[in-house]
Amino acid sequence: MATRDSLLFQPIRINQLEIAGRLIKTATAETRASEDGYVTPELLDFYIPMAKGGTPLIITGNIYVSPDGKSAPRQVGADHDDKIPGLTRLVATVHAYGSKFFAQLNHCGRQVVPRFAGLKEAVSASAKTELVTGTQPRRLSVPEIRSIIHHYADAAERCKRAGFDGVQIHSANGYLMSQFLTPYTNRREDEYGGTPDKRMNLLRQVLAAIRERVGPDFPVIIKMNGSDYLPLRPGLDTGQLADIALAMQHAGADAIEVSVGHYESGFPMVRGTFGRCLRNMVQGSMAHLPFVRRWGFRIFWPLLALLFNLIWTPQQGFNLRYTRVFKRKLSIPVICVGGFLTRDAMEAALDAGECDICSAGRAFIADPLLYRHLRDGVAGPRCVDCNACVGHLGAQPADCYHPVVRAQKYAMLEKLE
Repeated sequence: MATRDSLLFQPIRINQLEIAGRLIKTATAETRASEDGYVTPELLDFYIPMAKGGTPLIITGNIYVSPDGKSAPRQVGADHDDKIPGLTRLVATVHAYGSKFFAQLNHCGRQVVPRFAGLKEAVSASAKTELVTGTQPRRLSVPEIRSIIHHYADAAERCKRAGFDGVQIHSANGYLMSQFLTPYTNRREDEYGGTPDKRMNLLRQVLAAIRERVGPDFPVIIKMNGSDYLPLRPGLDTGQLADIALAMQHAGADAIEVSVGHYESGFPMVRGTFGRCLRNMVQGSMAHLPFVRRWGFRIFWPLLALLFNLIWTPQQGFNLRYTRVFKRKLSIPVICVGGFLTRDAMEAALDAGECDICSAGRAFIADPLLYRHLRDGVAGPRCVDCNACVGHLGAQPADCYHPVVRAQKYAMLEKLE
């Protein structure tokens, strides 16, 4: 299949780094590190096929910048220099096949079940209870916030030393950076809250601290929401978030990846069907919820799945409604994540100027050779949006858990040289 005129397979620059094509692997939590955050062979096995498939850019799952920012077990850390050798091995493995590799840096804030992640408590901008998990976070002090900024800068410097081609600050999906941006979760009246500009201070200062450590030519990108998707609550709308993205562009961000929603939003960030997803959650992360929520979830998950199936139906490029607004305001690349599966859908988004790069997660989990297959016109295993993989995150290694697609995937990988 011809690729000459397809934007999907044309290079694009992020800062000084050239990316060979415009389909990239978005961050997905791997649940493949050791219990104390070190790189394992199991983690390498997750990324090797994607790199062999020619994926232009791969972004890691969320790497915690400090132990109190962990969101789940078996999460990779960049919180100490002793993590650098393992991260170096991971980067070298991916680079051996020609893919570029970014590290996503994150602190979960209140979006955690502390007992599940092995934490004593959760922290956030304000002591606002997380309604899905029931987690009651503690409000961070200003000295603690400044310590978190330092942790981000340290982690970014470690990732650069390990050989990563860039870093991504995770400021989407209701994690700590997002919690500070959003008035619903940020009730502060100090230098980190009270006005839209002050709510941006944490993200702005994290970006500045990272930039100071890694220099002007090292790519630093941000993942953020296109909508907080918090009906009846004071969340941020698309225009407000695009304005934040513009401020981050002025502050030195090199690209923006656009997602949607918080944990409390439900599942607008994945869409599809939810029976397998919620059943897996019952057996995994949700088993650690407080008693009432745990048993309520066990009893009502089939009804919730039916409801969610109606609300969040499968759709390719479902965040393009937001990236169109970001594109009008930004001059740096805008990356759209959100249900992409087919070449036609990706090319249509790029050709229409609705985004500069398409990113995908579940599609690569089902078919790690997705980029090569789309480029060459070869059929591979195809994600069916069952979200079983999402339900297992934190409890089982990231993988495709649909029985038919999984069988196709591993039959393909057995033949991969």
